[in-house]
Amino acid sequence: MGAQARPLTGNARPSYASGMRLKKSLAKLVAWERVCHVLVDGKLYFASDTGARKVRNLKANPQIAVSVDLYSDDWSNLKGVLLQGTARLIEKGPHFRKIRRLLYAKYPQYPAEAALEESEVVVVEVTPARVFSWGVE
Repeated sequence: MGAQARPLTGNARPSYASGMRLKKSLAKLVAWERVCHVLVDGKLYFASDTGARKVRNLKANPQIAVSVDLYSDDWSNLKGVLLQGTARLIEKGPHFRKIRRLLYAKYPQYPAEAALEESEVVVVEVTPARVFSWGVE
């Protein structure tokens, strides 16, 4: 049987949680979402609806952090990478179409289930400034 989740009560906070408090104003800007991504020439790309909150946030502030992980019920096997950097929104054109082709190749369900049309979607290009990893050789 896998590990059981337990709620944190009282002062029973794990040691790593001490640096994880966010001010309320900052916490409103933080959004956690899963994205389907591709890596090309050292940059990470994903698509999002033009009117999505993350796109509005990136237009206001292009600073971004993206975590890519391989989850395991056995936490000693967790692996991942955290990228911190700058986002650029690509709304149309040859570069948009190139990344769309790569996303379609990696995620074959995309065209039928969530087609990426230039008028409805932007491609987010993440240029890393810092890269952190865990469990990765």
